[in-house]
Amino acid sequence: MIKQFVPQEACLKCQGCCRFAKADSVWSPCLLDEEIQELLDKEIPPAYISADRRILPIADPQGEGFICAFLNAGENKCRIYAFRPFECQLYPFLINLRGQKVILTVDLNCPYVKDKLKTEAFKEYTEYLASFLNSPEQIRILKDNPQLLQAYEAVTDLVELDMIHEDKKIIP
Repeated sequence: MIKQFVPQEACLKCQGCCRFAKADSVWSPCLLDEEIQELLDKEIPPAYISADRRILPIADPQGEGFICAFLNAGENKCRIYAFRPFECQLYPFLINLRGQKVILTVDLNCPYVKDKLKTEAFKEYTEYLASFLNSPEQIRILKDNPQLLQAYEAVTDLVELDMIHEDKKIIP
């Protein structure tokens, strides 16, 4: 479990994440292979998981666009919060692929992060997260799950990640 920067109370007040303009959004979370198995073991319907290992958004019953299949939109709560996927734990921080560079970025559409961007706490958390993601275990996970490396637009770059595996090849 990744140490969280955004308090759960702040997330529950906001209605920014877990919502998508289109069904095939790059913002829809990708799943690690082991997360797919965990969801299936918990009897989550496989129809919620795409062939490219994403959570498939569903039409928003309260309005336009799409929402995560696991979002209870009425209460703005995640139905799988206790075992939410890696990318959901990471958000509003994202692992961004630009050419051969892997960059830790942040989505400033998160009002909590936008408000805290210039604080020492934000700087310390960014350092923690970069160190965590550059650990050998996380590098292995990212190498085994290249679907987590996305080309997100309109995000703020924080730090380039090392992403050098023991075989000295850059991911992916």
